[in-house]
Amino acid sequence: LDTVSYAIMIEEISRVVCGIGLTLQIHNSACAQPIAQFGTEEQKKRFLPRLAKGELIGAFALTEPGAGSDAQALRTTATPDGDEYILNGSKIFITSGPVAGVALVFATTPSTGDAKKKPISAFLVEKGTPGFSAGPKEDKMGMRAAINSELIFDNCRIPKANLLGKEGDGFRIAMTILDSARIGASAQAVGLARAAFEEALKYSQQRQQFSRPIAQFQAIQFMLAEMATQIEAASLLTYRAAYLKDKGARFTKEVAMAKLYSSRMCTEVVSKALQIHGGYGYMKDYPIERYYRDAKVLEIYEGTSEVQRMVIAGQLLKS
Repeated sequence: LDTVSYAIMIEEISRVVCGIGLTLQIHNSACAQPIAQFGTEEQKKRFLPRLAKGELIGAFALTEPGAGSDAQALRTTATPDGDEYILNGSKIFITSGPVAGVALVFATTPSTGDAKKKPISAFLVEKGTPGFSAGPKEDKMGMRAAINSELIFDNCRIPKANLLGKEGDGFRIAMTILDSARIGASAQAVGLARAAFEEALKYSQQRQQFSRPIAQFQAIQFMLAEMATQIEAASLLTYRAAYLKDKGARFTKEVAMAKLYSSRMCTEVVSKALQIHGGYGYMKDYPIERYYRDAKVLEIYEGTSEVQRMVIAGQLLKS
């Protein structure tokens, strides 16, 4: 499946339930794709067929209590011991954490050079591995269709065959994954915004005030026009990044732009949609209040809006 088609799929699923879109994009972009891109032939044969069939759900475990935007500040460790690594530490906010059959986990490994630098490596950890457990399901404001939890590693022994890529390649792998995952996150934002816009457009044509549909008032028309334009702009940014990835071109700057704009756009569009609904938009009888709760986190995960601005600026100055 090419990336543009994948983005369309995530957008359409997120248009219905954004939390399911999140679960699928993490499963694909942040677990299955890295195995396909960086894994050994044995790892590919072992995991990819089951991930493709849905027999396994994949998770991506990078974020820690003290390492969010600063992804190099990891405290989870992987200590070599013969033919194994011993993992100790914890991860937080992990999508599909309690139900994942395999998690892509990032941990620091012993330095072979500068003692101040902590090389990061990537590991595949299977559910049921002794010392590996998931915390309780997080009680989130939104995206409640996606399950999130803490992952805990307590002297968790995994074979060295579960190292993804080479030792010390973890940070590069993580950044590559995040570039791809941001396409999915941007598509989620577009899908969620489209759903909110469609509800607002329909409601504005049905809701009567002052003896006419509120869609006939210029104030509402201007809001709808702005919303539609924002959605199309975000869609084009997202599909451009997906197109560049399919062509094998660099797309780090473009996908950061798409993620920055589409997530902010989604928050604004959903807020306007709720405003058009008035008091009804605040009630659980209408889907708008769910869209409103789901939207905010799009500005946080897969790199906050502030991180996207840093990435864009860095790429501009580099060029």
